[in-house]
This record gives sequence, C-alpha cells and structure tokens, in this order.
Amino acid sequence: MSFMFHPYPYLDPRAVNPVHCAGAKRAVSGTLEVVKAISREIKAGKRLVAVDGYAGAPFETLRHTLAQQLGGETVRIIDARTLLRDDLEAVIAPCLPTDREIDPVLLYGVRYEGGYAGLQSADRIAALQGLLQEGGICIVIGQGALAPALQQDYDLKIWMDITPRQAALNFKYGKATNLGCVESLPYAAMMRRNYYVDFEVALDLRWQLLRTATLDRYITADNPDAMMMLDFAALTELFDALRSKPFRCRPVYLEGVWGGFYFKRLRKLPEAMRNCAWVFDMIPLEVSLAAMVDGQEIEVPFFTFVQQQGEKLLGSAAMQQFGGYFPIRFNYDDTYHADGNMSIQCHPDEDYVVGKHHELGRQDESYYVCITGQGAKTFLGFQQEGSCEAFLADAKRAEKTGELIDYETYLNYVPSQPGTQVMIPAGTIHASGRNQVILEIGSLTVGSYTYKLYDYQRIDPQTNLPRPIHLKAGEKVLHPEYTHDWVERNLVNHGGVVRKGDGWKEIIVGEHDLLYFSLRNLVFEKQIEDDTNGTFHVLTLVDGEKVRVESLTDASRGFEALSMDILVVPADFGPYRIINLGLGVVTVHKTLLKETR
Repeated sequence: MSFMFHPYPYLDPRAVNPVHCAGAKRAVSGTLEVVKAISREIKAGKRLVAVDGYAGAPFETLRHTLAQQLGGETVRIIDARTLLRDDLEAVIAPCLPTDREIDPVLLYGVRYEGGYAGLQSADRIAALQGLLQEGGICIVIGQGALAPALQQDYDLKIWMDITPRQAALNFKYGKATNLGCVESLPYAAMMRRNYYVDFEVALDLRWQLLRTATLDRYITADNPDAMMMLDFAALTELFDALRSKPFRCRPVYLEGVWGGFYFKRLRKLPEAMRNCAWVFDMIPLEVSLAAMVDGQEIEVPFFTFVQQQGEKLLGSAAMQQFGGYFPIRFNYDDTYHADGNMSIQCHPDEDYVVGKHHELGRQDESYYVCITGQGAKTFLGFQQEGSCEAFLADAKRAEKTGELIDYETYLNYVPSQPGTQVMIPAGTIHASGRNQVILEIGSLTVGSYTYKLYDYQRIDPQTNLPRPIHLKAGEKVLHPEYTHDWVERNLVNHGGVVRKGDGWKEIIVGEHDLLYFSLRNLVFEKQIEDDTNGTFHVLTLVDGEKVRVESLTDASRGFEALSMDILVVPADFGPYRIINLGLGVVTVHKTLLKETR
C-alpha cells in the first residue's frame, strides 16, 4: 500500500496482457448471470454459502440480486457485519493514534495484525454456526464471512475482489463504509482506517484462502453491473498463463501539486487531468493485472496474483526472505514542465518504521533519471556539516510564519541528465527537482512513510490547506552526516560492467550495502540475452522506442514493450532475450535482488 487516496478514474487500455486460457473461457460474465449461476448451485444442494471479499466490494448489489433470484425459496441472508464485536472501535484505536505533533493530519498509524478473529465476537460466530446447522438456505455476505473459524461450515465459498484503484474510488464516492461503520467517516479518515485495518484483514484472509485453495469461486467486481465469476481452477489456470511470459501491470495515475506533463502526453491520458504527478506503474499493492482472453478482459488486483503464484513468480529465495510479498516497488515521478519540485522529504529506517508502525522493513529508494528539461536537478543529502541543523531551524520557523526559505543553501544536489542513477537510503534528505521524469524504485513497505520537511508553502488542492509537514518525525530519522562528499562517494552512479559482447553490455548503475536490490542497465543495438536464474527481473525501456522480451526456448512466450513500459519477468521464466524493434542503441533498466547474479 502506498496511501493511494486519490487515483484518477482511468483504465489504461494499453496495459493489457493477451493470454490463451481455456479455463477463463468458462467465466460467467454479467452480474445477473453471475447471480443466476450461484442460485443454480444453491438450488442444486449447496445451501450454505459465504461471499467474502476486499474492502469496498459491492456486497449490497450481490445481496439484493441474490434475494431477487431466490425469491421463491426460504432463504436467510446474513450480513457479516453482524458478527463484529461491539467494542470494535476500542480494539482498533491503538492502530489509529492521534499525535498531531508527529502526524499533523493523522495520516499514519499502526498496522493491525489480529485478523478477523480479533474483530469478531466469538459468541456471535458460535451463534451463526448453530444457525448454519439448522438446515435451509443460508447466505453470509460481507467482510469476514469466510473468517477461518467459519470456513468449514459452508458448502460454497466465494471471494469478491476489486482492484485497489476501485476500492479507493468506491470509498471516495460514498459507495462503501469502513467495517462496523453505519455512516461514512471523512474520506481521509476512512482511508487511513482502511490502510491500517480494513485492507489489512482482507489481504491476510485472501492470502490464506488462495494459499490453501479453499475458495470455490472468484468474482471480479470493479463494475458492479458487470461482474465476472470464475471457478478456482480456472482462476489458477489464468494466473499460470499470465506467469508464462513477461507481463505488464495496469498503472494508476495521480494528479499532484507538483505534477508534470510528460506522461500525460506519452500515454495520452485524459485531457481532464490537470497534470500527472505520479504513475504507480508497478507498486505491487496498488496496481492491477488485466488479461485479454478471446476478446474478454479480466482485471484482478496484482497482489491477488502474487499471493496465488508465490514462489513461481518470485523465486524461492525471495519467497523466503520477504514472506511472499513482491519486495520492490516502481513508480514514475513526473515534474516535467511543472511549476515546482517535489517536497523536500526523507523516509524512516527499520527501527523506526517497524517499531512505530509494525511494518515489514526500512524504506529505501532510488531515482533513475529518464527525461530532463532545462535546469533539472535532483536534491540528495546536505551540503556540509552543520547544514542539517541550519535547515531544520529555518524549516521550523517557516512552518510557523509561512515564509519561504533558501533551501538550496543547505541541500546538496546532483545535476540531472538521462541515465543518472542515485540511491536514497532511509534517512537521506532528498527531492526530485522540477522539469524531469524519475523512475523511482523502492524497497518493500506495506505503508509509505514520506516525511515532508519543507514544501515551499504550497496549498493542497484536495483540502485548500497548506500541505502537511512532518518535521518532528523527519528529525528523528534524518542522517545529517549524508553530505556532499559522502553522497558523491556512495550514492551516485556506482557500479561497472558486469558482462559485455559484440554490440551489447550489462552495467551496474547503482548498488549500496543498505539496498537489497541491484540497479542495472542493459545497453544494446540489436539484442541481448539474459536468464532469470530463479529470481524475478523487472525491466523498463528507458531509452528506445520498442523492444520485445521473449523466451529463448519458446519465442511465442513474449511481450512487446514501448518507451517507459515496465515489465515483470517471472522467476521461473529462465533464459530470455530482448530484441530491439526500433533503430539505434537502446537501454533497458533492469532491477533484481542483489543476492542473485
């Protein structure tokens, strides 16, 4: 998760993976047809049914439609929210602290780890189990319907999934509320609660259901009027087909106060977008995966795919080290022809983020400069000893007075040009300057902890208030010793040639002891060969018009990528080649875990 509060409601039509999958042809399309299919199974004897799903899924639509279809039957439809504890708010209160000195707008929290078992009443679970044993048709619908304590009691187990993009939009537009809430909270409060509680329990349950193959049916429900249902075997077959070749995720696009215009033009984004600040191109917990099967599009959350595919996608080493999470995230930051920089910021180290937020590790990042305009620069570290203290003093005063400060007096910067690679270990003060496009590559964090230290006194377009500053939190994790000389020695364009041949080479452009991934460039004129060797690769065409990535053993297993597209090459893909389909020399940026070659 990356606190995706305001995704733009746009489905990129190019980010679709054509696959051949006989099982997916058995999909039931259309909400009414899905409900009829479920009703037929109920009438055929599967009388105890549970429909669980992701937070924000359109449970009410399914409930009402099922009631209509089963109108001639004696049926009990039970809302899973009735299983929740009466003291739910007290249970989750520690996850949502209210320290406005550290967190002025109450954005952050503590990840809830108790699952549905901690949110539901044991007495109400027992009462429901007794009701299920009485016979007759009983359908339990909603989050927690398939809690582990209940899974053995049903004849038919169904999961209703929606993409993280659609979940955020459903909450934003009043189509969903938090667990146990009759009325909607303010939107920011709803989403904070989601990211620390509601989304978390849904993710954990979905993971268990997929890993144990407990599900019977799977429904995609981004469009409540056009749901689609697959049986679990067909879903697995579809995911295997997607993993059989390199694939591309469907990005999420977001406007922002410093947003630029490069991606808006490159990908022909809607004219109504005022700009494009972020492209969540491959942030594992936020993006989706779209498959095209015989003219029919099936879209699922990318992390559903990750959870089901596991080691085959990630590799055994990554699976063991990161517990089944996809451990690297990718997005673009676009300030091209914008009117300002990103905020000056830093991120926390492991002690802080794990201890304070119960997250999974430290937050490290890197920037690869893809596109630049005049005067582009990347701020990285402090100028010299004493710069940190002087900067913080000015920033604290400016937070109270609203004055502008001369931040360049204190911050070191790297002149940006295409191909510049900088690494950003936790605690490094940094910012992408205006007039460039950055490929941001970061470590695994379920949450995103960006502590803004100075933001040029800008107003947040969503709230019409000054953008929040997190000086107290940032001061706790900043490294003042990361100054110009140290940055130049350690964080900028480090590496060398790994291998080379006639017309091609692979070079390391960035590695650091604190970062567990290696950043490479594959530079070639015609083609280059590689091998996953049991770990995933992520490839980005950063310089060139078009390439094809295909298996060396089966050329039909391939994908064509255009400029700035990001592809995942699964761990079990093996030997492959990248073919230049354009003119001149191209550069493909490659990211892989450092523990491998």
